Amino acid sequence: MRSILTAGLVTAALCGGDSIAQAIHGRDGIKLPPPPAVAAVPVSDDYFGTRIVDNYRWLEDAKSSETRAFIEAQNAYTARYLQQAPIRLQAADDLDALEHVSLSGAPVERNGNYFFMKRLAGEDQVSIYMRRGWTGKDERLIDPAALSRDPNTSVGLADVSHDGALLAYEVRQGGADETTVRVFNVKTGKTLEDELPAGLYRSVDFRPDGTGLFYARGNREGTLLYEHLLGTRISRDTLLFGHEFRGEPLGNIDLFGASVTDDGHYLVVQINRGVPAKRVDIVFRDLTRPNSPFDILVWGLESRFSALYAKGAWYVKTDYKAPKGCILKADPGVLPDVWKTVVPEGSDVLEDASIVGGKLYVKRLKDVKSETTAYTLDGKPAGNIDYDGIGTASALRGRPSDRYGYFSFSSFIVPPTIYRIDTATGRRDIFAQSKVPFESARYELKQVFYKSKDSTQVPMFIAGKKGLKCDGTERLLMTGYGGFNLSMTPAWNPAWAWWLQQGGWFALPNLRGGSEYGRLWHEQAMFEKKQNVFDDWFAAAEYLIANKYTSPAHFAISGRSNGGLLMGASITQRSDLFSAVWCGYPLLDMLRYQRFPQGPQWTTEYGSADHEKDFSYLLKYSPYQNVKAGIAYPAVMFFTGDNDTRVNPLHARKMTPLLQAASSSGRPILLHYSLQGGHSAGVSIEQQIQDDTDQLTFLWTESGQLGNPK
Repeated sequence: MRSILTAGLVTAALCGGDSIAQAIHGRDGIKLPPPPAVAAVPVSDDYFGTRIVDNYRWLEDAKSSETRAFIEAQNAYTARYLQQAPIRLQAADDLDALEHVSLSGAPVERNGNYFFMKRLAGEDQVSIYMRRGWTGKDERLIDPAALSRDPNTSVGLADVSHDGALLAYEVRQGGADETTVRVFNVKTGKTLEDELPAGLYRSVDFRPDGTGLFYARGNREGTLLYEHLLGTRISRDTLLFGHEFRGEPLGNIDLFGASVTDDGHYLVVQINRGVPAKRVDIVFRDLTRPNSPFDILVWGLESRFSALYAKGAWYVKTDYKAPKGCILKADPGVLPDVWKTVVPEGSDVLEDASIVGGKLYVKRLKDVKSETTAYTLDGKPAGNIDYDGIGTASALRGRPSDRYGYFSFSSFIVPPTIYRIDTATGRRDIFAQSKVPFESARYELKQVFYKSKDSTQVPMFIAGKKGLKCDGTERLLMTGYGGFNLSMTPAWNPAWAWWLQQGGWFALPNLRGGSEYGRLWHEQAMFEKKQNVFDDWFAAAEYLIANKYTSPAHFAISGRSNGGLLMGASITQRSDLFSAVWCGYPLLDMLRYQRFPQGPQWTTEYGSADHEKDFSYLLKYSPYQNVKAGIAYPAVMFFTGDNDTRVNPLHARKMTPLLQAASSSGRPILLHYSLQGGHSAGVSIEQQIQDDTDQLTFLWTESGQLGNPK
């Protein structure tokens, strides 16, 4: 260990120049010594005749003593920075008020009772509650604090049996994707001995009679669907689906879950081929016929399908010959070309659909703003759900046989509210509303459009205090994602609310790669077209600067996961535009990402450097391979943790010393490495407040010289 660190002093001095020899300067008078010395140990790879050198391959081994010492040294360095930041204590107090509030999730209604997630103000984690009737008292059923002394242990509601007698719940440790599954008896108030071991559960559903569970769990071979009978050993669970279907193999990128139809008639399996899926297959099994085979609803088409079932009929939401989506009435065994169109494709993206109370509720994005229309099952308009201004609404949740459905609504400036809607009368009532100390009336949220590099019109949301000036002196925080067919819409986030409260602008551009305008919007940013995402992002920054919302010296950006890749490209391609970059749980080494768990699933979005054609374009934008010595890079905080079992933390570990050695700006390059946190939700609210405090302290400090917010 000692020899590696000593060698790092020489290597870092050669690669980093004055940024290593001199003190590192943050804003607000923060001073740091040079970053911890890290050895460069070159490893050379040959990609189709191109030699690529990786100086920090040794940091891919998370468990080695050298890597653990590296993490400890980097965390101490980051802590030294944060301890000097004047705003940190105030930010922690402010975020405590914004985040330590009571909140609830949408309920699942069974047999007159309501099951839902809820956290009281001052508690670390959400618990699972039940309310007996609409006006009944909320009863806590599952309290994670009673399961473990670790405040980062969380629970989630997986399913409730048809009669409401049993509920299945998941237990998660920290931010890991893996969970265990347990079953709770509502009448006795006890958890059964049945426990599904830790794994990646893609679905958990009760049998119609409540005597067992259907569960889909992922492993290295792919996803497998099992049936577990309550009271029996897990080792005796029956494999129902997986490995192959009718001679076609199912591999580790073929992800599926299963669900039981409302009437208990069918078990439906939806197979997503890759992440995101370009092809979705659907099969179903008749549960009224013991040991019946799976039949095909749709198979083998390069389109996406999502099944709904009501009153003995199948309906699908699909982009088959409809890039912006439509609803078809499906006929098993017949090609979709002859299926009846219930809701045709329109000018707006059909984002989601559900059948509640015998009506079809279709949620669309109209220029990235939520709109929901109700239809009869034969496609006749039956009303709308109205929303209060620009924001994000969830799909209406409920079952075809339920009279009431539930949806949430929020925006950057409106905290979330859960509504109940009567599908028979249209009446809307509040089920739960968070009481957050945020005065929405003092803020405004608007939408603008700007031109990207290739003249594509791209929408962007901008929020700020009413009357906030545009003279280029204000701080601005921009976030984005741009990938995996995921739409980015204006929803509540306490961290962004804090930024607005301090008097900063906040912006979200709707980059290509999402589904804001349908399948084609996504496809314009896949594989060799990924640069379109970055160009859209840079054009958004240039628009905001040109219109004097901010200037490069006051421009902060934030992104995580695929959005972390966006941050990496921002650092290496347009370091001149930004002052502070928070890069969370990122993908950065795009030549090797596919070699690690879950990575192969994303080759349907990025491609793989294992193929010569893909290698050429991946190398052009892969952040890790495009860091150059002597560039004045902005201040950067890489943020990850040991429990990120989705995007391997090695990306942030390797990028940190590479950028520390290369940058000539004298600005801090930090690694914030959590020993508890990970990619998924689940850390305690105290941990979340601490993480948000550290993120915002860094971004606010490094985007301006002011010692205190306004």
